Amino acid sequence: MTAILDMVRSFLAGDAQADRVVPPTGFTAWLTVFSAGAMAFLAVFALALSLATSRLADRWGDALARSSTLRISAPEGQMLAQTDAALQVLSTTPGVASARALDASEQRALLEPWFGPDLPVESLPIPQLIEVIETADGYDAAGLRLRLAAEVPGAVLDDHTRWRRPLVHAASRLRLLGWMSLVLIGGTVAAMITLAANAALSANAQVIGVLRLVGARDVYIAQAFVRRFTLRALAGAGAGMVVGCLAILLLPGADVGGGFLTGLGFQGWHWFWPLLIPPLTALVAFLATRAAAQRTLKDMS
Repeated sequence: MTAILDMVRSFLAGDAQADRVVPPTGFTAWLTVFSAGAMAFLAVFALALSLATSRLADRWGDALARSSTLRISAPEGQMLAQTDAALQVLSTTPGVASARALDASEQRALLEPWFGPDLPVESLPIPQLIEVIETADGYDAAGLRLRLAAEVPGAVLDDHTRWRRPLVHAASRLRLLGWMSLVLIGGTVAAMITLAANAALSANAQVIGVLRLVGARDVYIAQAFVRRFTLRALAGAGAGMVVGCLAILLLPGADVGGGFLTGLGFQGWHWFWPLLIPPLTALVAFLATRAAAQRTLKDMS
């Protein structure tokens, strides 16, 4: 551990003579800082998307997996009797924690987004809805449907399976898209820094030649480029990460009525994850610059 700390300390301190090989300003410097900052900014949003979709998938799965809906369609004179019969069946069904019939105001609230607040629920032939809450073990949906078909002919059970699976699948795909975006962002950072390092090495070909004449080894020269470009990438990524987090803070807070977009952000300890972006960007820059420097110096030999 001490050896690793010494290596990091030596890397950060650098070598004044070797650092003169790398231009402190210019096109390559700005390209490295800007590309690292821009990619870090995008990485914050890709990370927020991945975490938000994970929460969304869990919320949809938990909310729909433990609840079901029983719909009763019957003539007006039989509605109350069939509702009572359905509640009796549900009360004796293993795996059903609770069941209750929704009143007129609750059914009006469910229909209000589509038909407005003035819908006369009492005068329309609207099916009676019964909310069913399952236990942790759940119930036998096929067996319950058979009982309802025999005892409550007008009852239709919806266990939300056909709704839950597509929603959870869509959220999982969005989460995968977010992680793929992070991989592509890392690849873009590596490509841009490689181009900048190659340009800097080519621009300093004469200086490198002089250093070789006085006995400098390629490892010594490459280390100067690796250190300078790694620190530039770290600084750019740090700035981009801070700006990205500030932009996330300006987004609307999580709101049940607002849906997915209002929950696009970090919650609790998830704010720790953006802090990993600058060091990971620096690691990508370190590897990319070292590979580019070794290859270019070998070609110059």
